[in-house]
Amino acid sequence: MLVAFIQNISNRRVRRKPMNSAAGVLCYLILLLFTGSNGSAAAFTSRQRAQEANPDKEIVNYDSGGENIRAFLAMPQGEGNHPAVIVIHDNQGLNDGIRQVARQLATAGFVAMVPDLVSRAGGTKTPRQAEGVLASLSPEQSVDDLRAGFAFLEKYPGVDTSKISSIGFGWGGWRSFKLAATLPKLYHAVVFYGATPVDGLENVHASVLANYAQYDFFDTGNSIWTEDTMKQFGGKFLYYIYPKTFRGFFSTDGPYYDAEAAKLAWSRTLEFLHS
Repeated sequence: MLVAFIQNISNRRVRRKPMNSAAGVLCYLILLLFTGSNGSAAAFTSRQRAQEANPDKEIVNYDSGGENIRAFLAMPQGEGNHPAVIVIHDNQGLNDGIRQVARQLATAGFVAMVPDLVSRAGGTKTPRQAEGVLASLSPEQSVDDLRAGFAFLEKYPGVDTSKISSIGFGWGGWRSFKLAATLPKLYHAVVFYGATPVDGLENVHASVLANYAQYDFFDTGNSIWTEDTMKQFGGKFLYYIYPKTFRGFFSTDGPYYDAEAAKLAWSRTLEFLHS
């Protein structure tokens, strides 16, 4: 009977908004009973980093509605055009951890650009300063700055303009999803423990991959609704829940870093972005 109940939840078509109630958490907790684990070794060790190629990197600037947006950009080795990824930081701003993500993407063959979405206030200085500035920005403003970044990459040498994707973490996860909902040309969108926009999913043309933490009850709890709604609109949505992890499991300098889950999520992300 429990399996039938789960199937009924998974197949329903009547809910129109994400679950932010006890019912949503209940459905999510039932879903966790069916979550397995197949992670492996630690991710991003210092030895692995030392063995990686050293991609070219630089600071670039682009215009967004008359404001200058500063961004960290990492280029892969090799000639020709490469797929690109807009990396969207969490509410800590443009820090060393997110720069490392860009370098990892460049090593994997992508042009990776991380816009500093604190640029309108002079750029990221400290995590607390970045968090305060980003809390004062409207969601639409940050998405507009990302859309301008997409336009910048379309003209940047060495970019395959047909394959520009996005990846967002936490605060940036919602913006990765929202960018897909407002930019039909986006190729793929990746979300790490980020919220789902409550509207605009019918406009998503990009394939979406979400990596959720088991103990992030609200965002992960909405995974069923997100999958259900995306299917209604003919969208492509794939998600994974990583057992015994908390929101932030991918951040090497955070308190909830989980090496096993981070490595598995990263391998799935690269495979998805290369598809």
